[in-house]
Amino acid sequence: MSRVNATKHLDRLEQLTAILKSEEALTTKMIAAELNISERTLFRDIGILRERGLPIEADKGRGGGIKLHRNWGVGRLSLESQEMIDLLISLAIAESMGPTLFMGNINTVRHKLMASFSPKQKEKIHQLRQRIHIGEQASPDVLQSFSAKKHQTKATIETLHRAFLFNKRLSIVYQDFHDQETQRDIEAHYLYLGFPVWYLLAWDHLRNDVRIFRYDRIKKADILPQEFTVRPLNDFNAILTKQNVSTL
Repeated sequence: MSRVNATKHLDRLEQLTAILKSEEALTTKMIAAELNISERTLFRDIGILRERGLPIEADKGRGGGIKLHRNWGVGRLSLESQEMIDLLISLAIAESMGPTLFMGNINTVRHKLMASFSPKQKEKIHQLRQRIHIGEQASPDVLQSFSAKKHQTKATIETLHRAFLFNKRLSIVYQDFHDQETQRDIEAHYLYLGFPVWYLLAWDHLRNDVRIFRYDRIKKADILPQEFTVRPLNDFNAILTKQNVSTL
């Protein structure tokens, strides 16, 4: 094997290891397709990794998958770290925006990051991608009001991120278009980008209905003890149609 081919093989083994560490169970067909190799080549690579001591399990039968032993690597990283929360949300945002010039290796990055979380933590992280949506660019009027407003404190943004990831209710002080402030009790279900302005698609307990909140108009945020179950995105379709967020 030439030096170039050997390097490519080592890179593929590293990528395969990251994939196995990041998921519960994937079929050999799915993994082979992601690595752009045949299933026969994949089985040879799996054999090499097993010889190196990686505890790979296989489910027999049609549609069976391969995975690492469930207790491998549990608890290496903590979701409680604010840096980790910000990184995970940023990664989910990048994935939601689709392929970009500088994110060609985003799948590899995600696999390596996910490798250090427990199965329960991984499930919560997997949900992030479905809760972040990219829309149209903000209108000139929105851009003018956005640039004229001061951004929130770092503590406020961190609180919003933490509540969003852990499905915690929030008590916020919200400043509307007329600069009037109200106290609101909300559930932050989805993030929506009307570039460069971010919005929360939320359930508002004051109005007992879905509402859209501009991120930069949230002046203060405190996490409440109550948790919530994420509502289907369809629950917000009516308000998204009625109110063009790019003009809010």
